[in-house]
Amino acid sequence: MIGELTNHLWQTTMFAIAAAIVAFAFRKSRAQVRFWVWLAASLKFFVPFSLLIDLGKKLWESATAGQPVVTVAEQGISATMVQITQPFSEDFVYSPAVRHTTNWIAFAVFAVWASGFVYVALLRFRGWLVIRAALRASAPMDVPAAVPVRSAAGLLEPGAVGFVRPVLLLPEGIAKKLTPQQLEAVPAHEQCHIRRRDNLTSALHMIVEAIFWFHPAVWWIGARMVEERERACDEAVLSSGNEPHVYAEGILNVCKSYLESPLACVSGVTGSDLKKRIGTILTGRVAGELTLMKKLALATAAMAALAAPILVGVFGAPALRAQITTANRPQFDVASVKPCDKNSPPPPSAGRGGADGSASTGRMDLPCGTLAHLIEVAYVEFPNGVRQPRLAFKPLPIEGGPAWVKSDTFLISAETESEVTPLMMRGPMLQRILEDRFKLKVHRETREVPVYELTVAKGGLKIKHTEPGSCVDEDLTNVGRPPEPGEKPLCVIGMRINGNNVTVWSRGMTLNQICHYLDGIGIDRPVIDKTDVADTQKFDIQLEFSVDETTPGLHPRSVGDAGYQGDPLFPSLFTAVQQVGLKLVPARGPAQFVVVDGVERPSGN
Repeated sequence: MIGELTNHLWQTTMFAIAAAIVAFAFRKSRAQVRFWVWLAASLKFFVPFSLLIDLGKKLWESATAGQPVVTVAEQGISATMVQITQPFSEDFVYSPAVRHTTNWIAFAVFAVWASGFVYVALLRFRGWLVIRAALRASAPMDVPAAVPVRSAAGLLEPGAVGFVRPVLLLPEGIAKKLTPQQLEAVPAHEQCHIRRRDNLTSALHMIVEAIFWFHPAVWWIGARMVEERERACDEAVLSSGNEPHVYAEGILNVCKSYLESPLACVSGVTGSDLKKRIGTILTGRVAGELTLMKKLALATAAMAALAAPILVGVFGAPALRAQITTANRPQFDVASVKPCDKNSPPPPSAGRGGADGSASTGRMDLPCGTLAHLIEVAYVEFPNGVRQPRLAFKPLPIEGGPAWVKSDTFLISAETESEVTPLMMRGPMLQRILEDRFKLKVHRETREVPVYELTVAKGGLKIKHTEPGSCVDEDLTNVGRPPEPGEKPLCVIGMRINGNNVTVWSRGMTLNQICHYLDGIGIDRPVIDKTDVADTQKFDIQLEFSVDETTPGLHPRSVGDAGYQGDPLFPSLFTAVQQVGLKLVPARGPAQFVVVDGVERPSGN
């Protein structure tokens, strides 16, 4: 929440700076153009770019919905754009030990904000009470105008009140202090405010001021809006044929006889920099209409302001590339899909689908497994008929679809006379079975979620490099098989749970592989490798930590007899990681999901 708010304030500040640049570029145009630019900067406080970014993601997801998920290529521009628009992470307290405790700083910040909000709101409310009392005590006045005109006692300048049923409120006795020409010009200024709905836009900005009172740009934008709205009405009065010197003298006479209204809820005639305004009025110059090129430039800037965050969302969504089309994917000659009995053995663990079941030439037999598990096998582990490295493969969350996708199990047997590899069977060919028999439609998407970034600690790595040639890489032929006499041990990573204590050990693994392994053991957030250590470097590592709330996927295992009390607890995972020269830093980052867009129960055959 804090990160999202900070990102919103950052984006709004950048938008205000951009608005200032546009307003400066149109400094010789009519004031109403610059007013609308500043109004857009004010209203931006109500519209987080995250909403438009999410819209871009939804547009991309709807465009790619139902397409087979084979490979996902992240675009480099995506990370850059997201980093620029959302530079702040959600977590400002990096210590895992305190992130579940009460954050008194947050309470203090909220109290300060609430105090400022109440103060600004009370100021505006008091002003509204003053003008409401003046309006109730006012009397009708016979002045030609498009809206009701009333006179009020007290030292108030002429002003337009309200935006639903606007009223032109004039000080009592003003007709005696102004000439007939001046009395015509000054109310014309207020009627311009009414036509422009300036009280409505002022009310909207007052809400912004109350909520974001702490942001200097809010008050800066408000001052610019008052300045440009007064100049816009001055230009309208002069354009209607009033003499500049008569209009200027009328404003000065009002200033001599009455006090300037300090009420933000009233559009008055003496607002903004009076000296500057009088000088501009006396010149009699009124800026011309926008040229075609300026209109195009303004429209382009407006479209860019809306399109940029949407494009960030589009580029931030997963781009499906190099897909194997239905026409190019081989298929089995015969395939059987049968629902399993409820009492059948549980499905194999997610992520090991490639090693389960027989895979003789031309035949594939998969034991009872849920459809969610089959999706992981076909679309994630073997997407192109090439097995993803086991330690770089992580079962992705399956979302969407009915509940039976993750509960009911199915037995699949298939044969083909074509010469294809077992990996192709478990990938593209299994995809064809799922799409034909289950009417399955899925897509993969990437979302911005809370993550942990695995980084190198300040003191550097404290783990041992693997001796070259001391172990052999794992492949389909030796997965889980102990080495024969004379063979080298496998380069593997594993885990032991002893009571509440967990030991993760590895031999011949890269930091990227270790990071992916940690990501898959059940930590409360995805883990992203940010160590920048090359995959050519391999390490032997041993992490000893205890199960706690940050590892919800791990469960303590009782050891020994009933009287066993357990060994002394290891430190937390975060401490254990620091002991080997690494660090888990809370942040926000991408996480992938597989979404089921459509599915049907297969007919048993």
